[in-house]
Amino acid sequence: MKDWKPQHYRRAPGAADVPASVMAAAIATGAKIVAVQRSLPPIFTLKHLALLTQVPYPHLRDYITRKTDAYKIFRVRKRARPGQPTSFRVICVPPHSLAVAQHWIAKHVLAKGVPHSASTAFAPDCRLIDAAAPHCASRWLIKVDVQRFFESISEVDCYRVFRSLGYQPLVSLELSRICTRIGPLNSLRRSAKWFRKAPLAKSKIRSYAVPRIGHLPQGAATSPMLANLAMKEADVLLTALANRYSLNYTRYADDLTFSTADHSFKRNDARMAVHEIYGVLRRFGLAPNLTKTAIVSPRSRKIVLGLQVNQDVPRLTRDFKMKIRMHLHYLEREDVGPLKHAERRGFSAVAGMRNHLMGLAAYAAQIEPAYGQAIKARFERIAWPVLY
Repeated sequence: MKDWKPQHYRRAPGAADVPASVMAAAIATGAKIVAVQRSLPPIFTLKHLALLTQVPYPHLRDYITRKTDAYKIFRVRKRARPGQPTSFRVICVPPHSLAVAQHWIAKHVLAKGVPHSASTAFAPDCRLIDAAAPHCASRWLIKVDVQRFFESISEVDCYRVFRSLGYQPLVSLELSRICTRIGPLNSLRRSAKWFRKAPLAKSKIRSYAVPRIGHLPQGAATSPMLANLAMKEADVLLTALANRYSLNYTRYADDLTFSTADHSFKRNDARMAVHEIYGVLRRFGLAPNLTKTAIVSPRSRKIVLGLQVNQDVPRLTRDFKMKIRMHLHYLEREDVGPLKHAERRGFSAVAGMRNHLMGLAAYAAQIEPAYGQAIKARFERIAWPVLY
């Protein structure tokens, strides 16, 4: 999409029939948006958004008024943790027309937003290795995880993001409604944060008045970038907190990492920092996952986002390499091979296993290029069945 310019509106067919006051208001609105970011597309009304996204206006209207919640919900089992009960991740798949609108918003609007420098995920040119690198060769490491991260970001938070990008209040509300859903009334959403404060009767658009506040669904194309932008103020406060303790701070989605090489830093400092980190998170309606908080002392092994950071550069973990070694061992054995190995490892098809392993090789090549290329070559030399 080309950068917006007011001359296009003045010269467009039919522009002469538009009242001067309406044209002036539209141009002023567009100017406010491009003042934030030149490549941001002005959105004047919901019908204008329907035209831009090629999604029928009645569909968008139904999603915004919360008349329909057509998300398909399913649960994915999380990786088992020793001593912890089985847990699941709730994935929300939007219907086609809503998905189209969300993809358009993600590509043309949210991708133009600038998250805080501490945020290392869901933005152009973000790499896992770059997220772990600031914590290499540190003495102390603090890791904090946010519980139900996406579900904790409300439509009010999203509204503020769109307003910060220059969009008008009504359009910001409509965009935030398209990007959120009303979830079940569970323990997370019984607090006052998730209920409308003003009486429904005071709403200027009665069909938009609903008693409950929506949240970001995990599975929508807009959720990752919206969560990043919504966390911008929290990232500012967490960075200031880290600076006071001489810590480096990065956030990869819901994983917060703090580290220091300062020899004067002690365990009590780490505990005080964790207490303050919890306070900042709760200020923004976020709940820390207490079971995943970790304070890693100087002589302990340090893992950040699945990468080992004890040395000067991030490295693949020993567990990862042992897993790759196991796969290659059985795949290269004549008495096992791909078919038997896929069956034993629980893959429904050899093709799925091959794609999984090639993905691991590609990931390894990003972290340790020579090692990654070597295992990729070995995987390619496997005698894969013709119809796998």
